[in-house]
Amino acid sequence: MMAYRKLSGLVATVAATVIMSFAVTAAPVQGAPSGVGTTPATTDEVAQAQRIVDYINSAQRPGTAKGQVRAVNALTHDVATRPLGPVPDTDVTGPAQRGFWPAFAYGQVHPNAAPPGANDFSCKQKTGQNPVVLVHGTWENAYDNWAAFAPVLKRAGYCVFAPNYGRTDLLNGGGLGVALPGTNGVVAIEYSAAQLGRYIDRVRRATGASKVDIIGHSQGGLVARQWMKFGGGANDRHPERNKVGKLITFGATNKGTTLLGIGALGRGINNLGPAFNVLGVTEIFVGRSGIQQTVDSPFIRNLNRSKLVFPGVEYTIVGTRYDEVTTPYDLTFIRRPGVRNIVLQNGCEQDTSDHLAMSYSPRAISIALQALDPVRFGRLACGPSPWFFSF
Repeated sequence: MMAYRKLSGLVATVAATVIMSFAVTAAPVQGAPSGVGTTPATTDEVAQAQRIVDYINSAQRPGTAKGQVRAVNALTHDVATRPLGPVPDTDVTGPAQRGFWPAFAYGQVHPNAAPPGANDFSCKQKTGQNPVVLVHGTWENAYDNWAAFAPVLKRAGYCVFAPNYGRTDLLNGGGLGVALPGTNGVVAIEYSAAQLGRYIDRVRRATGASKVDIIGHSQGGLVARQWMKFGGGANDRHPERNKVGKLITFGATNKGTTLLGIGALGRGINNLGPAFNVLGVTEIFVGRSGIQQTVDSPFIRNLNRSKLVFPGVEYTIVGTRYDEVTTPYDLTFIRRPGVRNIVLQNGCEQDTSDHLAMSYSPRAISIALQALDPVRFGRLACGPSPWFFSF
């Protein structure tokens, strides 16, 4: 029965996508952040699409706020992303994992799971330490991204927090990935950043800390940087008001990604003009945040215009030569004075971690610990971490 319901939900999602695709045109909608457009639709089409959307939303996981506005039918309304509510609380703590794929499987069955050691809001930071906020990547969640990182950080004495941010429905820019219950980080990055900022303020109030340290994977690095630059997380003129002490990223799409050339080709076609909006169609499948991370996107250009780094924030940026998502891998690096850019394999060639396996690499975890406290964690680990087959 459960399998049947999931299959039915997926079929409904695909059907909604097909209906919506007939409504998308090249004409921009006023206020839509990614240039999505709409065309008029008949009353029957509108009603049919809304019934499908309501069916999809009715199967959303527990924790959705009561009274939350339902998805607006894209056939007659602007499909610009709606702002998000608070980050939902996690409701169970999952086991530690040694690889991404077992964590991914567990996270789909338990989409609100916290990684071990995370999200204890009674935790008070020790003197000289900031709480650590772990920010997952696109189509990931707090558990599958951090089921190895979080328990190590907790044992090291840190207050650890891992939010599930950026989840929405199909017609709000979430893409087909939202058919999977553990899929987050799909909505427009601007809204994810605002949601993260509110969550960090909650962490600061609960722990009594003035600042947090952030570790971000993939899109998580962009979400943190967007909040720091445009949401009040960092202050160029008054660094003492910064809400972030350290930013550590792994495989972050800081300069965008060509996605092995596919993303670059799509962006190049898009840049020919509104009539060539191939990425707008692709967004239906991958979600808005995925399109925003393509190289030379308006979002990437805006984020990297003028101020890339902020005084008073320590930056550690890590990339892997075997990254197949952030490509070329060195687009992750922020080449500014004072920024520590690290290739994961330098000094440890046996670590062949790809984009997903980075979060389960012993060397990556040791780099994060060293960035947090170089005195206590001066020595880096080195061991095998397989490409893709992270079990």
